Amino acid sequence: MYLPGLPSLTHELGGSASSGQLTITACMLGLGLGQLVAGPLSDSQGRRRPLLIGLVSYSAASIACAAAPTILVLIVVRLIQGMAGGAGIVIARAIVRDLSDGATAARMFSILLAVTGVAPVCAPLIGGQVLAFTSWRGVFVILAAIGGPLSLAAGLGLPESLPVSRRHGGGLRVTLRTFARLLSDRRFTPYAASFSLSFAAMFAYISGSSYVLENIYGISPQLFSIVFAANSAGLIAMSQLSGRVVGRLGSVRLLRRGLFGTFAASIATVLVTVTHLGLSGLLVCFFVLLSSNGVVLPNGTACAMAEQAGVLGSASALLGLGQFGSGAIVAPLVGVGGSHDALPMAIVIGIAGTAAILIYALFAPGGSGRGRPGAGRLV
Repeated sequence: MYLPGLPSLTHELGGSASSGQLTITACMLGLGLGQLVAGPLSDSQGRRRPLLIGLVSYSAASIACAAAPTILVLIVVRLIQGMAGGAGIVIARAIVRDLSDGATAARMFSILLAVTGVAPVCAPLIGGQVLAFTSWRGVFVILAAIGGPLSLAAGLGLPESLPVSRRHGGGLRVTLRTFARLLSDRRFTPYAASFSLSFAAMFAYISGSSYVLENIYGISPQLFSIVFAANSAGLIAMSQLSGRVVGRLGSVRLLRRGLFGTFAASIATVLVTVTHLGLSGLLVCFFVLLSSNGVVLPNGTACAMAEQAGVLGSASALLGLGQFGSGAIVAPLVGVGGSHDALPMAIVIGIAGTAAILIYALFAPGGSGRGRPGAGRLV
């Protein structure tokens, strides 16, 4: 929501393009770390209580963001805001797997992605309009206000999905042992890694596109929000198409095809940037990149969590750490050339998209047309 105002935010607080993008990095890192806490906690304490604590904390942290006097303070409170918000992400995924599995789970993850995808469509549009009469601080005040109804809705309308009989004891030793097992599980790690790298390619676009499109190509914050919304609409549309055909094609096959789309868009982004083919070519690359992630994200999640019954919160936490940790890494990298250089963003997108498909091709179990693990090839 505050992406259209990121250039003005860094100017007002006396920061650079890289320090402004560190506010994104801090939130992404917080989202990953928060999931490491909330995921295992929800396996032992149930889903509702950690979720409610996270939502209330999110509103408080958003108020702190609005009041931040310096870029350093904003980076710190964005980290806290991200940690609080991570509870919602990790627990939502765990609830889906509590209630469904197989193709049904993949279909539910597609629906979940569509719900969360409404935010990228609406938030920059709303943010661009909000910035017409207030500053980026007003955006964070609105985010804090949104946390109230979310907390109320979860408190009154969300039943507990993990019965006491399916919970297991917590503790640091148990949690670390569970994480170690998951990281050594070939049914989890290759899917999680390719999923996370595809997301990293998309997040390089998210964190760098406002500088590239506004500062280099001269579009307004309002037009940027429309472009961003159009690309996000492609992500939502493909996630819903994926949900409709996953029962016939399987999650593994759809994940493979989505990763190939991410790879093609990533390489094309580098070529278009290096050869200076212009704004239209770059916008096509961005649209394909996000649309491909509309297939990768729900099916990557389904594949990674398919064989993890009993430790779904922990599996979801590691998946979230990989996803948002990779986002935290790429966000400052896209700004290393300054706010008027698109090449670093293109290079990061190209590397992440290529690595995603290579890891899948070399290490993932592959799968049959019904999405069960088995011998599989890249195409």
